[in-house]
Amino acid sequence: MHEDHEKNRRDWRIPDELWERIVPLLPLRKLHPLGCHRPRVEDRTAMDAIFFVLRTGCQWNALKETGICSSSSAHRRFQEWTEAGVFLALWQSGLGAYEALKGIDWEWLAMDGAMTKAPLGGEKGGQASDRSREDWGQAQPPHRGRRRAHRPRRRGGQSA
Repeated sequence: MHEDHEKNRRDWRIPDELWERIVPLLPLRKLHPLGCHRPRVEDRTAMDAIFFVLRTGCQWNALKETGICSSSSAHRRFQEWTEAGVFLALWQSGLGAYEALKGIDWEWLAMDGAMTKAPLGGEKGGQASDRSREDWGQAQPPHRGRRRAHRPRRRGGQSA
C-alpha cells in the first residue's frame, strides 16, 4: 500500500514550472503562537492534493486513500488560499501568459452554464407554464391508455 501512495504522489504532482509560478502568489505561512501543533503539510503537497481534487472531481474525504495529503489539511489550505486570492491571481497570471503567447480574441467569448430547478423550490406563484398539465408527462404509445392516479388500497373489511 505504501508503494501505491508514493506512486500517487509522483503521478499527481503538479509540474515544477507551474509550481514556480504559484510560489510567489502564496501568502506567508503563519506559525502557531505556541508552536505546539504538528508542523503544517508542505505547501506543494497541499497544492498537489487540491489539484488532484479539482482534476478528478473526487470528494475531499477521498484524499486520505491517495496518500497525497489528508483531506482536512488540503481543504483548510484551499480555503485559506481562496480567501487570500491565490487561485484568482493564478487564473489572471495564466490569462496574461496565454495573451502574451497566443493572444486572446476578446471579441468572441462563450460561457458555460446550466439552469435547473431549485432543490428547495423557491417562491410560489411564478410565471404560468406554457404547457398544459397533460403535456407534462411523456408521450404514451398508442396501445396504452392514460395512467390512473394512484389510489391507496383499502384495508380488509372496509367497503366503499
